Amino acid sequence: MTLNKPMLGVNFFAGDVLAGLGPYLAIYLLSVLKWHPGSIGIALALSTIATVIVQTPAGALVDAIRWKKLLLSLCAATIAISAVAITIFKSDFAIYAAQIAIGASLAFVGPSIAAITLGLKGPDGFTIQTSANQAWNHAGNMIAAAAAAGIALWISELGVFWLIAMMSVGMIACIWMINGDEIDHEVARGGQDQQGTMEKQPSGFATLLADRRLVIFSVCVVLFHFSNAAMLPLVSQKLSVHSDAQHGIAFTSACIIAAQLVMIAMAIFCGWKADTWGRKPLFLIAFAILPIRGVLFTLGDDAAYLIAVQALDGVANGIFAMIFLLILADVTAGTGRFNLAQGALATLVGIGASLSNLIAEEVVDLANYTAAFLMLAGIAVVGSLIFAFMMPETAAHVLERKKTAAATATGDG
Repeated sequence: MTLNKPMLGVNFFAGDVLAGLGPYLAIYLLSVLKWHPGSIGIALALSTIATVIVQTPAGALVDAIRWKKLLLSLCAATIAISAVAITIFKSDFAIYAAQIAIGASLAFVGPSIAAITLGLKGPDGFTIQTSANQAWNHAGNMIAAAAAAGIALWISELGVFWLIAMMSVGMIACIWMINGDEIDHEVARGGQDQQGTMEKQPSGFATLLADRRLVIFSVCVVLFHFSNAAMLPLVSQKLSVHSDAQHGIAFTSACIIAAQLVMIAMAIFCGWKADTWGRKPLFLIAFAILPIRGVLFTLGDDAAYLIAVQALDGVANGIFAMIFLLILADVTAGTGRFNLAQGALATLVGIGASLSNLIAEEVVDLANYTAAFLMLAGIAVVGSLIFAFMMPETAAHVLERKKTAAATATGDG
């Protein structure tokens, strides 16, 4: 199958854009503007809170419209302007406003990219193109992180914010290289079921709520991001406590690069195995990594050690980013509500991430970094157990193959 190359470019530049300012902003506020950890938690949470509010209607809008390229471009432009505004206007109000604008824009980016991909390639080509998209996304994030480290060390810590703006411009250029006539907007909203039948009208939202698989998956998604979201900002702050902003950003970039290298491998691996192993075993691997990582962060303070542990984030998030979309495509096939469901679950991702940042920063205030990491690890254990015992496999072809194998075994017996 031929990959859509402009989509690879969109995902490459979106890597840094989607990663957001979080870890770098935390260091900037702590080391340069001398903000209190509790205030930093609020600033980080505002972006995800804005995403929570906008995400579900954003998914519904992406399902309904045919001007997906324009919408994605406008969001990228808003992120670029907001990132630059933080470097110019250093007041609390300006930073909070920029974070809200970024969060609202990010609500549209993920669903738009997924919808355009599904509309271009259809269900049969979605796994392979998504695998390639994710690999290029992680490569873009890794290269941007390396550039951020160099800019912070040799030019200015503010260069990180300008870098995100430049990546946004590159993303816009690639968006307009996509041939809009090749996007099937009915397929893009998940209107084609797993038998290839096209539904004429999208299902009601109640249909999604009635699907037990989607409800269980939603709970697991919240717990996954509650456990995961605060880990990188916390380790970034831990690294920069006895350092300056430039070296803190460099350390954070090293953490990101280590994780992104692993994520590239995971995206390719999931593209290879997701249609043979199924979704559930791969997602369980991602969940199992989180408590291990949380505990390991408490066992040392050396920069090289913490960077090595952060590489495990590549396994967890590399699998999550890929399998999240595949499970949603499985569950919503034929409903015409792929992007609405994606928006609703991304809202829950935002809730989990907001709680993660807010509560973890408060735990640091009340106790220390060790207590915060252990709290996050415990939440991951709960989530992984729920997924293991309650969430079924969603890939229809994998279930059919298992059913056939079971029937054959019974017949042989």
